[in-house]
Amino acid sequence: MNTLAQKTGLAMPHLSPEQRAVLLRLAVLGLLGLALSLAAPAFLTTGNLLNVLRQASLMFLLASGLTLVILCGGLDLSIGANVALSACLAAVTIKGTGSILFGCAVGAGCGLLIGLLNGLMVTALRIPPFIATYGMLWILHGVTYWYMNGETIHGFPPEFRMLGSGYLAAVPVPVYLMLGVLLAGTVLTQYTTWGQEIYATGANTESAALSGVPVHARRLAVYALSGLMAGLASLVFLARLNSAEGDMGESLTLQAIAAVLIGGTSLFGGTGTLVGTLIGALILTVVLNGMNQLGISANWQPFITGVIVILSVLSDALARKRQGG
Repeated sequence: MNTLAQKTGLAMPHLSPEQRAVLLRLAVLGLLGLALSLAAPAFLTTGNLLNVLRQASLMFLLASGLTLVILCGGLDLSIGANVALSACLAAVTIKGTGSILFGCAVGAGCGLLIGLLNGLMVTALRIPPFIATYGMLWILHGVTYWYMNGETIHGFPPEFRMLGSGYLAAVPVPVYLMLGVLLAGTVLTQYTTWGQEIYATGANTESAALSGVPVHARRLAVYALSGLMAGLASLVFLARLNSAEGDMGESLTLQAIAAVLIGGTSLFGGTGTLVGTLIGALILTVVLNGMNQLGISANWQPFITGVIVILSVLSDALARKRQGG
């Protein structure tokens, strides 16, 4: 029997597993938005939607670098602690020198340095990524608490605060940063040899090495990028909160990991996209925002986040099993 495509002379375009995963998550995001708009009319107000975008943009900035690390077969558990130390150093620099540019350079540079150290531990010292970055997490916490000594730094110039809480043409400034990172990251991963080598390294390290891919160099690079994105996220976070203290950023690591997994990136490496991570960040942000709109206790938010992550990973595992079988 002829199919509809044959009868009409039209053929459906072939979609890769990643593209199908993105479309599925877009559908989930749309259904969530529809359900919340019916249950909580305030959800669809302009102010609330802009707030969702602002929160999702910070989560995406942090998760974008983590996505590259996981695509390459690694893991970075130190990104939240990286944000804290980078933000505190940037805050002290801005307050001490009065230079916003110098403070931003210090924050971004700190993030990059931490990322490089993580990459060197994984590539040069051959420490497993979980152990290396988990140890780095505690080292960074200790350094940050010692450096801040329980103090809080607050009150930054309005020009700096624009980075996290300002608007440009009625759109939050962090959204523009998010779109810029998404565009650059998508081009890098999808349309360059470097990006394809990242996927190859994560999918099968031994085969990639035998094919001439500089595996260690690529892993070092993605850890450095993850650290740099944590440094950038720290500046946005600092500008939004208008204060810095030792325990800031502690919850960001799990949120970033959740965004990456909800977006369809496999923890085993080699599968996923930055577009998927953006959608994952939006789904997680919409769910948390919707719970607030519905008056659900914040105590339930970690529980709901965990359920969403497990369901996302389970659905991907089932999809891969069907494709393989």
